[in-house]
Order: sequence, then C-alpha cells, then structure tokens
Amino acid sequence: MGEIKVPELAESISEGTVAQWLKQVGDFVEKGDYIVELETDKVNVEITAEDSGVLTELLAGEGDTVQVGETIARLEAKEGASAPAAPKAEEKSVEEAPKQEAAPAQQKTVEEVAPAAEAPQQGNQKQWLIASPAARKAARERGIKLDQVPTTDPLGRVRKHDIDSYADQKSNEQKQQAQASKPANPVSPSPAASENSDKPVERERMSRRRQTIAKRLVEVQQTAAMLTTFNEVDMTAVMALRKRRKDKFFEQHDVRLGFMSFFTKAVVAALKKYPLLNAEIQGNELLIKKFYDIGIAVSAPDGLVVPVVRDADRKTFAGIEGSIVDLAKKARDNKLALKDLQGGTFTITNGGVFGSLMSTPILNGPQVGILGMHKVQLRPVAIDEERIENRPMMYIALSYDHRIVDGKEAVSFLATVKELLEDPESLLLEG
Repeated sequence: MGEIKVPELAESISEGTVAQWLKQVGDFVEKGDYIVELETDKVNVEITAEDSGVLTELLAGEGDTVQVGETIARLEAKEGASAPAAPKAEEKSVEEAPKQEAAPAQQKTVEEVAPAAEAPQQGNQKQWLIASPAARKAARERGIKLDQVPTTDPLGRVRKHDIDSYADQKSNEQKQQAQASKPANPVSPSPAASENSDKPVERERMSRRRQTIAKRLVEVQQTAAMLTTFNEVDMTAVMALRKRRKDKFFEQHDVRLGFMSFFTKAVVAALKKYPLLNAEIQGNELLIKKFYDIGIAVSAPDGLVVPVVRDADRKTFAGIEGSIVDLAKKARDNKLALKDLQGGTFTITNGGVFGSLMSTPILNGPQVGILGMHKVQLRPVAIDEERIENRPMMYIALSYDHRIVDGKEAVSFLATVKELLEDPESLLLEG
C-alpha cells in the first residue's frame, strides 16, 4: 500500500489547499500521472504518483487545508495491472470486505459514515453513502446526518462543500423562521431583517491566493509607514521613439516594444541613484540590495500576482520585454512557478491598462517602494509662457515606506524617473 504525501513546496510554504482531485477512488494511475492539484499562497502545484496502481482512498476533500508531509491518499501498487471496472472500484471503496460478507459490510459502512442516520429506505433514497473524511468530520461536528445532505456528485459522494452548503442553508432557514416570528417594525427595520431579505445573493468561497493577497495587503498597511508621492510624465518622446523603432524592433527581436521596458530601465537607474528604495528592513538593520530584480504586477485569473524580472539592470530592452511577455503568459495560464514570484526588490504596477488615471499603489512587502503607472491621456500643457500644447501625459505614483525613505529622497527618485522617460535616449547611457 503506497501513500500519496504533500511534498516540500517551498521554504516559506508549509501548507496548501486541495483545489481538485484529478483522479478518483478506483482509478488506475500510472507512475508520473497527476493525481491532485494543490493551491498554495502563491501558485498551484500538481502532485504526481510515484508508483503505478489503483487509488484506494482519498484522505482529504477538495477545499481542505493540508500540511507538507501529510498523507492525503493511498495507492495500492500493482505492477502491470490494468484499470479496474468502475462498479468494482466503487463497490470496493464502500465495502472494504470480502464478497461473501456483503450484507454485514454494507450495514457497517452505513453506520460508520452516518452513525446517527436511520437505516436506508427502499425506493429513490440513496442506499449507499460515500463521503470524504473531511465531510464525515464536518458532519459530526455540526450534528448533520449525511443521508440528509444533497450532493451533485454523479456517484453520490458527499464532499465537505456539500456539508457547508447544507449547514448554511439550514442556518438561513432558521434565521428566517426566527425573524418571521418577531413582530413587524415598519418604522425602523433591524439590520438582521435586511440581511435575511429575499433578494438574490451568491456566496463564493475565496481562493487561497485571494485570502493571502488580502492578508498581506492589510499586514503592509499595519506595519509600514506608507506614503505616496505623485508626478506626471510627458510621454511624447517615448511614444515618438516607439513609433520610429517598433517595426524594426519586432523584426529583430520577435517581441513588441512596449512602455514597460522604458519604465523598468528608468526605475533601475533611479534605484542606483537612491539605493534605500531598493532595500528592506530586517529587525534593526537595513538590507540594501545591490541587485535589481524588478517585480511586474500582472492580472491572473485568481487575482494580482507579481512575477519577477531577474537582473533587470543587465537586460536589454528586448530582454525585458521578452521576460514580461513570458511571465504574463504563465500568469494567465496559471503556470507560474514559485521561483518566478520570489525575491523581488522593487515593484512596478500598471493600472493604466485598465483605464486608471491615478491611484496610490500598496507596497509589496517586504519591499519599501512601488511605482504606479497610469493611463496616457491628452492634456493641455504649458510649454512656455506663451504656448500651450496638447501632450500625451501620464500620472505616476511612488508609494514608499517612510520608516527608511525620507520624503526628499522619494520625490527625487520620482523626478529622476520622469526626467529619464522624457529623454528616453538617455536610458541607453545609464550603466
């Protein structure tokens, strides 16, 4: 009997959530087949089988939190075996007893799964109750009889989310009954009455990644003395340079010339001039980093992620654009690895792609600086005392940790970024 255990995920990750089982009890798996997908704080990880055999037991349900090293499934290794027929696999997973003792085994299974439930009835009621360990535990804790819980599983298996949904439904029914028994108060309805109204709502479980994003954003605001300073950039020169060079650039490098490479180059040059924005606090010490791994915030299906462009100071414009394209595709396909997300020293986020005109970006801890880009918009600009022209302008924002970065340094950093972008040829001279 083999065991499927949660492998070592990363130095900072000790647990994960079962996102979905890719194989079910009774399925035959080959060595190397994907069995389960785990959702961690940063990426999804697929666990493979180390041996061939039949999956005999699942010890965690979808949505359950599991620890590194924990056994989450059992596999009966069978060399050269073939996939068993589905009815036999289901029968074995329920009975776990010799065929000649079918009746006692059936009775024992029902008692183990739902001790408080009455004996199964004839007719349309389910005669076999198959439930995950997490579902059985949740049912016991809430005093719920498994034979009363509806499930959408085609094999009739009860999962933990079925228990949760059933419990929520019962709780709402009890609240509505309690509210209905109270005298009506048309003058000033209570908050509970509004919460229990008949208006449609949808309850959706937050993904583990979204929970982590929420937790870390709140932690940053509670631990850092965060301030934001603003400036604006005249994008005329950058846009003119792109227009002149974009076709030849694409022919030579097979990647499009976008804004991000200009901003990344400008940020790296400014970080070299103002190194405290490339640092972090560790206890009573400052860790000032002499390398430039720039995080680029991108939108993924489960929320914002910040993959890292490594050694951005050593990359060409084409190298930066190519790295960003690759990381963005991985994010959209949910294929980012842990190494893609770890170790950034400074972050750039571009709300302008969604139409944002101005915002205050939140720090990506433990980093102490983040640059926010925004929408390019034509605005009238005073060229001198006599002339006003419409120019493509972008507001930029720098959020910084005031514990180690003073206002003068932050404002000067942002002014340097502005100056470099308004004279983009100068970026080629920055070492």
